[in-house]
Amino acid sequence: MSKLHTSTALEADRETIAGIASGDAGTLEALYRDYFPMVLHMVTQNSGTSDEAKDIFQEAVIVLYDRVKQGGFELNSKLKTYLYAVCRRLWLKQLGDQGRMFQDVRDYEDTISVEDDLAVHEEKDQQMSLMEEALDKLGEPCRSIIHDFYILGQSMQEICERFGYTNADNAKNQKYKCLQRLKKLYFTENNK
Repeated sequence: MSKLHTSTALEADRETIAGIASGDAGTLEALYRDYFPMVLHMVTQNSGTSDEAKDIFQEAVIVLYDRVKQGGFELNSKLKTYLYAVCRRLWLKQLGDQGRMFQDVRDYEDTISVEDDLAVHEEKDQQMSLMEEALDKLGEPCRSIIHDFYILGQSMQEICERFGYTNADNAKNQKYKCLQRLKKLYFTENNK
């Protein structure tokens, strides 16, 4: 590969990373268009389905997105190689968990370590599961208040009207109490 072509590819990868950092939807569409076929091929050639390939690729994109959004992400290989390595590790893990075998997979010219990225991603998944369990145990109206405020982005005035509080300050006070209960449940679950 010529130096000019390598330089152009690296610049394109940097632009893609910048697009992810800025939340550009077109960048994510381009990621899928450009890199999903290689993952589809790898997964379907190794005991998988196209739906499993989509899931693996989606999870790899989330790993990449999380790393970029944390800031300071440095791409030490081609983006294609990075995504392939993450997908390969995720697929190997899934196959191992299901007791299926992984055949031969062609490797790209660069090899990289993605264990740290995957470990962080798996830790976040575990934390999210614990948070979901704590939310399930929280009960109503706290669960709905927290969901409406943090997930749906509703204002305290909207929550006040929905739940029948006399004013937004009372709704805010209730949200605070609900958060305290959620924290207690979360940390109880986390310490098991």
